[in-house]
Amino acid sequence: MTKKFKLSDYTLYLMLLPGLALIIIFSYIPMAGLAIGFQQFNPTKGLFGSDYVGLENFKYVYSLDDTMTVLRNTVSIAVMKMAAGLVVPIVVALLLNEVGKVFFRKGVQTLIYLPHFLSWVILSGILMDVLSPSDGIVNQFISFLGFKPIFFLGTPSWFQPMLVISDVWKEFGFNTIVYLAALTGINPNLYEAAQMDGAGRWKQTWHITMPGILPIIILLSTLSLGNVLNAGFDQVFNLYSPVVYSTGDIIDTYVYRLGMINFQFGVATAVGFFKSVVSFILISTSYFLAYRFANYRIF
Repeated sequence: MTKKFKLSDYTLYLMLLPGLALIIIFSYIPMAGLAIGFQQFNPTKGLFGSDYVGLENFKYVYSLDDTMTVLRNTVSIAVMKMAAGLVVPIVVALLLNEVGKVFFRKGVQTLIYLPHFLSWVILSGILMDVLSPSDGIVNQFISFLGFKPIFFLGTPSWFQPMLVISDVWKEFGFNTIVYLAALTGINPNLYEAAQMDGAGRWKQTWHITMPGILPIIILLSTLSLGNVLNAGFDQVFNLYSPVVYSTGDIIDTYVYRLGMINFQFGVATAVGFFKSVVSFILISTSYFLAYRFANYRIF
């Protein structure tokens, strides 16, 4: 039997039209620009007048010495961010869940959540001041301990750890709230029964709390697979410099330099197109895994 739509159903679909129009205008129509990746693009000739070169841009990118370095940096930074961004919020959420004073717990939640609302333009200025090798508070403390100051944002070996640490500092508060919300869904009777059986706090955490939030952990970890090639353009662009390109340059910043600075539009589009294809495969895989292990569905 066919279901008849009510007037309220039509109004709900009408409410989708503005958002749908924005997606079409800013997401789907610009996809025509992917043709630049197969052209020797000349802005004066335009998209339809530039010479077609086939896969030459892709071959050129593959022949560059920087390509594998950029890809390796992107994957390593993204994987470290994913791992730290998964472990730290869980630990903080478990610790806050044990705090008995509601006022203190809410205050801590607010403090750790605030950096999430700040842009990397602001945070990069803060980090540059805090990590300054001359008068930064971190290096002042290191000098007080008798060690030499460290140029954290200008030393290749230190740059990736600083990206991971600063990213966790900015985002772990938001993810912590997600896990705290999951913790509220656990039946408190389970803890009472465990106490009657003589289970301590550690055993209660291991056998009740962790299994209770395990579906959320699996869901967020599988969905994060789609971000393997997204190491954070805003963060890296505002913090890196040519001296740390060897460990800090990622695909997005590489595309920016190729296209906007070197004016190699076809090559930059080829790199971006490659990233989009791989990201699409990873996102599709992550949603399949989320459905398979956490019963998460989009539709």
